[in-house]
Amino acid sequence: MFLQAVHHIAVICADYQRSKAFYTDVLGLRIIREIYRDERDSWKLDLALGDQYVIELFSFPDPPPRASRPEACGLRHLAFAVNDIAAAVQELHHKGVPTETIRIDPYTGKRFTFFTDPDGLPLELYEI
Repeated sequence: MFLQAVHHIAVICADYQRSKAFYTDVLGLRIIREIYRDERDSWKLDLALGDQYVIELFSFPDPPPRASRPEACGLRHLAFAVNDIAAAVQELHHKGVPTETIRIDPYTGKRFTFFTDPDGLPLELYEI
């Protein structure tokens, strides 16, 4: 097996319209395709960052809450690369999204911070 790249990341949300607005209006991901699956009472939204397909956003009736933040077993967080972390944080704050204080990775010297999506999924901005 030879892995080429990460194809996509699937996220299940509690409130589809709220999460759709967050990922598109706040984070600026582009909608590729939106499908309602009647047999599952579920929406599936395919989102792209630039030209790369990255996130599948799903809704399901009554999904269980995330176990804890972010040290539960499983996916810890999603990280997005940014060129200017201060500008990105300022834009998030302007859109009403709080962030943690910008920190510096002691091993790489790069700046990063965390924030959450509407369901509390930890998201990271990492300055490249």
